[in-house]
Amino acid sequence: MNAIRALRSALTLGVLLALPAAAQAQFPNIGGLIKGAQNVKKLGDSFRKIGEEEEIKIGGDLASVILGTAPLLADPGKQRYVNRLGRWLALHSDRPDLPWKFGVLNTTDVNAFSMPGGYVLITRGMLDRMRSEAELAGVLAHEIAHVARKDHLNALQNGMRDSALGGFTEYVGGGSGGLGAAFKTALINAGKTMFIRGLDKDDEYDADRMGVVIAARSGYSPYGLVGVLQTLSATPDEKGFALMNKTHPLPVDRIDRLDRAMGTRLDAVSPVVEDLPSFGQMRAARATPAAPAQPVRRRPRRKS
Repeated sequence: MNAIRALRSALTLGVLLALPAAAQAQFPNIGGLIKGAQNVKKLGDSFRKIGEEEEIKIGGDLASVILGTAPLLADPGKQRYVNRLGRWLALHSDRPDLPWKFGVLNTTDVNAFSMPGGYVLITRGMLDRMRSEAELAGVLAHEIAHVARKDHLNALQNGMRDSALGGFTEYVGGGSGGLGAAFKTALINAGKTMFIRGLDKDDEYDADRMGVVIAARSGYSPYGLVGVLQTLSATPDEKGFALMNKTHPLPVDRIDRLDRAMGTRLDAVSPVVEDLPSFGQMRAARATPAAPAQPVRRRPRRKS
């Protein structure tokens, strides 16, 4: 009896030892797939554990991508105005303690962008189409909502997971909590794709709703964003709208969603700011030209 048990044990052990070899023969790339799957899990873990400091670093790296395509507008007055308004709105968001930074891009394209960690950029083309401070507040509050909801971090995680099985080990660098050079490169590439393709439509609808609430909390009319969407829906085919139309739901659909979500619940919010004289002054002010460089005067050399 003992001999039979020993034989069975030996046969079982042999089968178990043979299984990996058989699988390897039938699926020669299974090792790479398993390793890739393990790395995908590491990526998910790295984003779940990411702290505010790392989030801010990621946002700064992604902001540099946008600034590489369009520089900041050389108008200190407009930059101060947008920063002051943006920070006031951010104080009424769910993440008021982030080091929020706002800026105006020098491009006629009509768009606005936000990045993790509190970076928000609006184009000169978008700013020029604002008819009131409440409308500008609505646009900025929408972008603030994306940051508060961490929509970009979620999109980056999904984008990098989709491409992870193709040599994912190059994506992760350094130890725990560090962002290696390979990871940064992959992050920038995923960020570029995200800016071109846009966020999920549901993220945009949710940011619209949250943005309206942030604007109302800050004392602005909750209908500022609706006014912007009405303006955008009237000129959908202009060249400067191409990227926005590609990365956002149609303005009419966003208005419809907001109408169903808001109803008349915010009609009683008062008092609200529609516009302020400072907005018109900001719009009318011209950028202060940079002082011309003074020629450097060199002393004549003495003749020897």
